[in-house]
Amino acid sequence: MTSTLTSPAAGTARPAAPGRRGAHAVALRSVARTFDTPAGPREVLRGVDVELRAGEIVAIVGPSGCGKSTLLRQVSGLDTPTSGSILLDGAGVTAADPRTAVAFQEPRLLPWRTLAQNVALGLPRGTARRAGRERVAELLRLVGLEQAADLRPRQVSGGMAQRASLARALARNPGVLLLDEPFGALDALTRLRMQDLLLDVHAAQPTTVLLVTHDVEEALYLADRVLLLRSLGGGSADAAAPSVARVVEVPGARPRDRADRTLAELRVELLAGLGVDAHHGTTPDPSPLAPTQES
Repeated sequence: MTSTLTSPAAGTARPAAPGRRGAHAVALRSVARTFDTPAGPREVLRGVDVELRAGEIVAIVGPSGCGKSTLLRQVSGLDTPTSGSILLDGAGVTAADPRTAVAFQEPRLLPWRTLAQNVALGLPRGTARRAGRERVAELLRLVGLEQAADLRPRQVSGGMAQRASLARALARNPGVLLLDEPFGALDALTRLRMQDLLLDVHAAQPTTVLLVTHDVEEALYLADRVLLLRSLGGGSADAAAPSVARVVEVPGARPRDRADRTLAELRVELLAGLGVDAHHGTTPDPSPLAPTQES
């Protein structure tokens, strides 16, 4: 097989996908982030240069502490880079941006509200009552919860709660949907179903998706491209290397065959980049991507 692992600069010059109105292109230009800690400055991100095409699904994988969630917060405007810039359709992101929405690993639903009322919390401020009810009903149908609209979070399964969380994130019709391990707390079967639901939602409501996941198979099944991040300071040879170690272009149209041989081979390559031998466990020296404290 010819490797589809490319340098971070490769694959970023394609034009935006046609027919994706409502989705935004995202550009990260030399993004870096350093945090002040009691032990001194801690560099989490360095030299991130990536472009997300409008309507694309991009996954981020990497060891704990490599800055995956930090990068997501940068795009949302919930955090700002120490240096560099982030652009949505050419406009800079300098604060929490209404063009983006975030869904987290935990559904974070208000327990005293029904699922419909929780979804309604995501509606843009000033939405008319009738239009809001129609939008919430539309989203509940989209995620298969129309029969559970009046139930409260304690009355539904974890998968149903996560679907409600996804619907709430979509309520404002975001141009960029940011997903931080959204299926990580679910059982294996429910997780597979949620992955397929995400693809259905993406087809029905065009948006650019940036997904953080620890699941390499999930990344390859869902994404057009996978960004492999490294932990900084892993060794002298990598002292000045950027955070994005590799970019994987995932071939084939969605939905993909989970048993596809090409995906299986890419999985082996990605795991090797994470310091894991897919057949025998962890490699003796995974230092370039060695895990550190979670960011």
